[in-house]
Amino acid sequence: MRIVFMGTPDFAVPSLQILLESGHEVCAVYTQPDKPKGRGYTLTPPPVKVLAQEHGIPVLQPQTLRTEEAYLSLKVYRPDIIIVVAYGKLLPKNILDLPPLGCVNVHGSLLPRYRGAAPIQWAVLNGDDVTGVTTMYMAEGLDTGDMILQKETPIGPDETAGQLFDRLSLMGAQLLKETLEQIENHTAPRIPQPAEGGSYASQLSKEMARIDWGREAAQVRNLVRGMNPWPVAQTTFRGKQLKVFRVSLRQGSAAPGTAWQENGEFLAACGGGVLCLEEVQYQGGKRMSGRDFLRGHALREAEQLGEA
Repeated sequence: MRIVFMGTPDFAVPSLQILLESGHEVCAVYTQPDKPKGRGYTLTPPPVKVLAQEHGIPVLQPQTLRTEEAYLSLKVYRPDIIIVVAYGKLLPKNILDLPPLGCVNVHGSLLPRYRGAAPIQWAVLNGDDVTGVTTMYMAEGLDTGDMILQKETPIGPDETAGQLFDRLSLMGAQLLKETLEQIENHTAPRIPQPAEGGSYASQLSKEMARIDWGREAAQVRNLVRGMNPWPVAQTTFRGKQLKVFRVSLRQGSAAPGTAWQENGEFLAACGGGVLCLEEVQYQGGKRMSGRDFLRGHALREAEQLGEA
């Protein structure tokens, strides 16, 4: 099949790689424009672009697909099918209707749950036990198209959004391979999404990352897991930002936000329960274990985390 691939971040790389290994003709790759990154704001290409260029595949980075020029540029490649994996742009109807075999999307959730931009993070934030990946035929609505295949996987109790992201990217690539085989063999199902059970996974923001110590310890732990690796859960310690990368549950109780040291562990009380701060980063410092942090910042009596 002649394939146009559309994707941007690391999540899409295994899917593009499996297409390149499958014998299909990837005739063009669409990805988001390069963006400045790091302290020097160096213009950096998306991971999908890097892989495509390594294989000599034409790369297009339009600001929008909603122009006649974008449509005609895509039409030149005469794709049999368009594969979309975390591209980051909505496809207009004329492009959805262009390939004879349709546009197929790999989505990081068990649809109709978690349609939208951050399905993996929200599964962790909400403390779900199970998630998965779905392939679907794309429609004009946001992740509302008919489903083709699904595969589920348990979420580990301490698994971060980043770790789950990596696992689902590989699962999604394998599911895409199976999906294309079924499409080629004319055996691919077309399953309308159920009307009930749908939810929307909005993009994360830095404002969401602030820890509310008045919440239950399990909820705070899910926040820490879901915000790792970005934007990273955070609180304040002695008036400065303290990022929290990893925590674990402990027994006990105290006023929410109270911090103390016990057996070398950095403990903090929540509205219900206690957390051990396993990995942190103080403002201007390096990422380190909670134990190492305490060696340089001995806790005083009635020490408080968060805004006073």
